[in-house]
Amino acid sequence: MPAREKIIRLTIAITTRNRAAFIGETLDSILPQLTEDVELLVLDGASTDNTPGVVGGYQRKCPALRYVRQEVNNGPDRDFSRSVELASGEYCWLMADDDLLRPGAVAAVLRAVRDNPSLVIVNAEVRNADMSRILEPRRLVLDADRIFSPAEWDDFFVQTAAYLSFIGCVVIRRTIWLERAKDPYFGSLFIHVGVIFQHSMPDGIRVLAEPLISIRYGNAQWQPQQFEIWVLKWPGLLWSFPGISERAKRAVASQHRWREFDRLLFYRAQGAYSLAEYRRWVVPFAGSWWEKVPGMFIARIPRVLANTLAVLACLALSGRTVAGRVAPELVLLDLKSSRFYIWTWLFRQRTAP
Repeated sequence: MPAREKIIRLTIAITTRNRAAFIGETLDSILPQLTEDVELLVLDGASTDNTPGVVGGYQRKCPALRYVRQEVNNGPDRDFSRSVELASGEYCWLMADDDLLRPGAVAAVLRAVRDNPSLVIVNAEVRNADMSRILEPRRLVLDADRIFSPAEWDDFFVQTAAYLSFIGCVVIRRTIWLERAKDPYFGSLFIHVGVIFQHSMPDGIRVLAEPLISIRYGNAQWQPQQFEIWVLKWPGLLWSFPGISERAKRAVASQHRWREFDRLLFYRAQGAYSLAEYRRWVVPFAGSWWEKVPGMFIARIPRVLANTLAVLACLALSGRTVAGRVAPELVLLDLKSSRFYIWTWLFRQRTAP
């Protein structure tokens, strides 16, 4: 009798571009956890560094690793969608190329898909860039796993949408991804969010409370676009879903983030907001002159002063939120990493020729 074809239950799908310095550590965290019903797929978006050499070395040692190199950089949205098309697994785990899986993560996800949910959301801890320190022990604050039924669609959105900006938490049934619209979300940088929320899921959704991923914070490749992404693209995407109530959308993100004083100050403090962003992204959306004044005022605040004010606000609002994010640890880290942080700026002034 012919041998039975092996069933792949899970594909861990990584898309990558120019991550030779990080992807090896990511693969080291995954490969020891692979089983016969799990494959690892790496889709390379035309890297120009040594990513092919690094991944190729692992591929020679691990037959379960499939490496597909594209000749053209199509962007993260198209690459992730293509990785799902290429996958053999019944479920696809959309994995980032610089984060790490904690021991036992793959086994936990395989247990989570036994009941055939539409979607599994995997919790994560947040670490600093060299992974030496935990900045946030868990992104989703849950005491136990949760199962959301299709009738709890709004509740699921409120509880998880902000976290879902991180694509590495998504484990989705492959057939659901393939049958849903992708074209409207190419270029959004969050195609997975578009696929998930364009319609409610047909079956249950399981959210895992235990952090199974270690996120490498501060290493994102979209940093130069952060104002456009988080002030315009992200809320615009969340507010585009017809099946989500306005109440639920408001609970996750304001529709008009460019009106928020603290958010504009935060991006000014990081150097991501200036008169150029004001003219390009605020003026076209603002109606009256009074709506334009706060944005113009903040765009003119000296960046070092803006950074200092934002740092003081984080310290004063410990345990609350700044710019829609938990203060002070992660926001302070962002502010102190800026070249406009007061001590960094003073050091530059002293050492300047």
